[in-house]
Amino acid sequence: MPPDRELVFPHLPDDVARVLHTLTDAGHEAVLVGGSVRDRIVGAPLWDWDAATSARPEVVAELFPGATWENRFGTVTTMGDPPVQVTSYRAEGAYPDRRRPDEVTFGVSLADDLARRDFTINAIAWRPVDLAAGRGTLVDPFGGERDLEARLLRTVGEPRDRFGEDALRLVRAARLAGRYGLRIEPATEAAIRALAPTVASVSGERLRDELLRILDLDPVPSAAFLHLERLGLLGFVLPELAALRGVPQAKRAPGDALDHTLAAVEAIRLGEDPDLRLTALLHDLGKAMTSAGGHFIGHDAVGADLAGAVLERLRFPRARSARVVAAIRHHMYDYDPAWTDAAVRRFIRRTADVDRGLLFGLRHADNVASGLAGRGEPRQAELEARIRAELDGHSDLLVHRRLAIDGHDLQRELGLPPGPEIGAILDRLEDAVLEDPTTNEPAKLLELARRR
Repeated sequence: MPPDRELVFPHLPDDVARVLHTLTDAGHEAVLVGGSVRDRIVGAPLWDWDAATSARPEVVAELFPGATWENRFGTVTTMGDPPVQVTSYRAEGAYPDRRRPDEVTFGVSLADDLARRDFTINAIAWRPVDLAAGRGTLVDPFGGERDLEARLLRTVGEPRDRFGEDALRLVRAARLAGRYGLRIEPATEAAIRALAPTVASVSGERLRDELLRILDLDPVPSAAFLHLERLGLLGFVLPELAALRGVPQAKRAPGDALDHTLAAVEAIRLGEDPDLRLTALLHDLGKAMTSAGGHFIGHDAVGADLAGAVLERLRFPRARSARVVAAIRHHMYDYDPAWTDAAVRRFIRRTADVDRGLLFGLRHADNVASGLAGRGEPRQAELEARIRAELDGHSDLLVHRRLAIDGHDLQRELGLPPGPEIGAILDRLEDAVLEDPTTNEPAKLLELARRR
């Protein structure tokens, strides 16, 4: 085992230090594990905080009032900024369902706890020595730091055993290799390829969370998706996305529809709207089904339906799915400065249920990925300015869809019974008002209604 060496966390959050201090003051061993240790070693931003301890879960929960005890695997999440997931040292039995061990044993050593982890780079612990100064030592029994220095990803122990325990680890391997620019050790890669079909057994929720870690945290997310493709995993994780490989594109930027999609995702910086990269990833799914002679007629509508099915399969919340799907369905608008004001108003009404910030962000990424960076921006800025002007002047009509008369007025003034004819007249009046907002007065609308 490599000798312990000192590692300093120069900006250890107060709430993280408090958790470790509380555990050690109560006589328990407590260490940091997982992503925060790995990211501190490589100098990457620190996103989440996981601790492991010799204390049993019920003891941890008692030490931190208000903490949540999530599952039978001993994970207690403390309140704080940031929250800390504290897991009791444990050993695990067999994984009959490729997700959960059939037996969990607490009260083991830190070495035993690290031995159950997936990859060597995740099996490193940081034992605090001086919390006030952020000083501690690394516990690295499997050479994870050495593997990080060598840019190598390998499992703890036999690869087939590790992946057989939890098939999600196959996807995690691609994510980690992509994020840190790692090559995958040959035996580990061979096991991934052989076991790729087992990813089909992973729940939609767990796949969703792994994909979101790529989209939300990776500066270069395409690297992970290309690993998923290269290792034979993408067809089991997102078959609709895998189908874009080989679909030709007639764009300035080289590559096929999958290359274009990944370039669109990459055009979006970390920290922007959290749905934007997700929307870009799914925005062209319809191209594989509509490709004909270099054209993709209707791919926006087909792609929106496919995206909706993907998001449902991955168990995304309905409101989030609807937001993404609406942007995809309308992303092929073609603004021209020659549009009349009425055309702008119709666009506003057509996209009334769309988050235009998401829609316009997608369009910008799509332009960048198409090799049109900068070329479409002036037109887009002009469209947005015209939309703001129309909304300022006609918000009642365009936002609230308020005509100066309603169906009851038509029934009373024209002697019409309730029915579809009333709706058809209101639609016609709405079109007329979009063309000329000055007609949105009761007398003028009734005059137009009588011309049926």
